[in-house]
Amino acid sequence: MLSYDPTPAFAAAQDAADPLAHFRHEFLFPKGSDGQPVAYFCGNSLGLLPKAARAAAEQEFKAWEERAVEGHFTGDQPWMTYHEALAGATARVVGAQPDEVVVMNTLTVNLHLLLVTFYRPTAARYKVLMEAGAFPSDQYALESQARLHNLDPTAVIVEIAPRAGEHTLRTADIEAKIAELGDSLATVLFGGINYYTGQVFDMQAITRAGHAVGATVGFDLAHAAGNVPLHLHDWDVDFACWCNYKYLNAGPGGSSGIFVHERFANRPDLVRLAGWWGHDQAQRFQMKKGFQPMSGAAGWQLSNGQILTLAVYRASVALFDQAGGMRALRAKSEQLTGYLEFLIGQLHLPTSRLEIITPADPAQRGCQLSLLVHERGRELFDYLAAQGVVADWREPNVIRLAPVPLYNSFEDVYRAGAALQEFYNQQ
Repeated sequence: MLSYDPTPAFAAAQDAADPLAHFRHEFLFPKGSDGQPVAYFCGNSLGLLPKAARAAAEQEFKAWEERAVEGHFTGDQPWMTYHEALAGATARVVGAQPDEVVVMNTLTVNLHLLLVTFYRPTAARYKVLMEAGAFPSDQYALESQARLHNLDPTAVIVEIAPRAGEHTLRTADIEAKIAELGDSLATVLFGGINYYTGQVFDMQAITRAGHAVGATVGFDLAHAAGNVPLHLHDWDVDFACWCNYKYLNAGPGGSSGIFVHERFANRPDLVRLAGWWGHDQAQRFQMKKGFQPMSGAAGWQLSNGQILTLAVYRASVALFDQAGGMRALRAKSEQLTGYLEFLIGQLHLPTSRLEIITPADPAQRGCQLSLLVHERGRELFDYLAAQGVVADWREPNVIRLAPVPLYNSFEDVYRAGAALQEFYNQQ
């Protein structure tokens, strides 16, 4: 384990020894009021712009200009099969087989499409289990899905909250709740990482418990994809979806990703919302009635890919392979987040003033620490911003700091720690 030191010399030495340090130069940083690049800790909301993104999009603009409609069928990467070129890198990020993933649409659209298939309530089995305090989009999606089946959301949705006095959920409590719901449980839907606390859930254990009672199990991986190693195929997860604009740096509103386990790859009997682009590619242009889904996750596509946003994603996700994949990024992530935790500990503040509500165990967190600020929280957030430290504010009093291993440095983390120290020294 790395032994930390609260000095700028230590941070500089760690950056000099970091084999991933040069990836920082593959991104563009906003400038602060002093004209210098900010220390950006908001990749859990929107990742930075990869330098390669413009050229990738421009390549498709050029194809559009020069070939117009023929761009669907000609060129280095025809648009007709563009999604296929993304499958390998995407699969490596989330621990899947290439035919289990596809990049399409946006996150909540994809969640709805998957719930149409994987939430099939009956008179006896109709409940859904989710974590209390999940991101509102997931709550809204489940409410509306329940109503689509003429069910009362308050009778359908079961939320599990942390124990009194605790900020995060215990895996044993989740497993116990699944067992308690038993034959009434249709679907389990959790975030892979809770956006507010930064807790990584034990997705393998949750999946195992859900399957033991006959439920389908899926995850919203908005805060997990590109952040922590995932093994969706091996964990036997049924379905998952995620956005690509946070840790995967595909730009605001960039296309989302889905995972559907290969056991469902060739199941035309599954209920789904169908579209032309999900129809068997060999027969697509015959324009016949009768939907025949493509094999794998691609069979959940509705429409042709949004090529300009897919091009940006392609440029970004390529960096993950160049960096050595999620294992290498995770190793640096644990060091960066651990350093931030260490520097916050050097403030020696009582938890009645400042409290880290993200788990201390690195296995239960990604590259995010959520600070519960009991006094003058918004003032602290504004002070950090004035010092060129870009964080994220969540009501009522949480500041989230996410040191992303692809582009954050130890000096960035030191800068955040120094700004926190300066603020509290003024008290």
